[in-house]
Amino acid sequence: MSEDESGDIAKVKGPIDDAWKMKIPDFKPEHNPNGLLEESSFATLFPQYREQYLRQIWPLVEKTLADHFIKAELDVAEGSMTVRTSRKTWDPYIIIKARDMIKLMSRSVPFEQAKRVLDDDTSCDIIKIGKFTTNKEKFLKRRQRLIGPNGCTLKSIELLTNCYVLVQGQTVSALGPYKGLLQVRRIVEDTMKNIHPIYNIKALMIKRELAKDPKLKNENWERFLPKFVNQNVSKRKQPRKKKEKKPYTPFPPPQSESKVDKLLASGEYFLNTKQRKSRQQKEKTEKQIEATKRKVATRQQAFIPPEETASTSKPNTSSSVDLEALKAKIKKAQKGKFNFKK
Repeated sequence: MSEDESGDIAKVKGPIDDAWKMKIPDFKPEHNPNGLLEESSFATLFPQYREQYLRQIWPLVEKTLADHFIKAELDVAEGSMTVRTSRKTWDPYIIIKARDMIKLMSRSVPFEQAKRVLDDDTSCDIIKIGKFTTNKEKFLKRRQRLIGPNGCTLKSIELLTNCYVLVQGQTVSALGPYKGLLQVRRIVEDTMKNIHPIYNIKALMIKRELAKDPKLKNENWERFLPKFVNQNVSKRKQPRKKKEKKPYTPFPPPQSESKVDKLLASGEYFLNTKQRKSRQQKEKTEKQIEATKRKVATRQQAFIPPEETASTSKPNTSSSVDLEALKAKIKKAQKGKFNFKK
């Protein structure tokens, strides 16, 4: 074994995340000069609402695939797209990439994004989310939770995973590096299993920050990551109103009165329909009069003056005033005043 080979093996060993940093060697025409022995082809159907868009961009699709010696056909009558190899095709895996590209375009992914799948370091994943729940309301709510208000949750997933993600109908199309596709699939599946995507988004943010620290790079990160605890309690197990236990009695509960019993007790049973209606109208009028009286009384309370207490109504006569001393005090003050004028 040479020194270069031993060095490459040493680089592969280590943390699992380092495996994604390995550079894939380029496959060139010199590696397969004879080309492919047999023709391979793939076809996929597309919905009717995509027909107009595909017709507009199909010349660009043919030109892009022609660079890789792949032929593309658009059948509007059947609603299908077909890709097949030619005699000049030298890359055996490019037909798989072309198949993924037409699949993405059929799932409403724009051509500018779908053509990225032809690169070696880019792949795609189409996640089916329709079978996670049979309840339509739950499905729509969880799918909207994945998108988020104004698409902010989907945008944060794209920034953290470096993938292009598009939610369309009952599928989620993802396009990007292999490691990011695994993260996107996990977030999507957990969201459809009623686990909020904020937990996985927060975990990805923490992992990104921990990877920057050389001290924590090779340690276990479980203690830093958020843990999801399912707190959903069944409504059958936890009723809204808890019934209080009554004291035990050997006698059965009294039988509830029927409508006939209530009519007999009030005397309405022996009245005809006209008399019964007039009686009900009379009771209704009496209730309205009582309610009006109560409203008037409440309004008049603001105009009733408060009751006077004994201290405010009667003068304080308990303390006797010495009139002689008061007169002497006044005379003395007046005498001093006159003396000052002189």
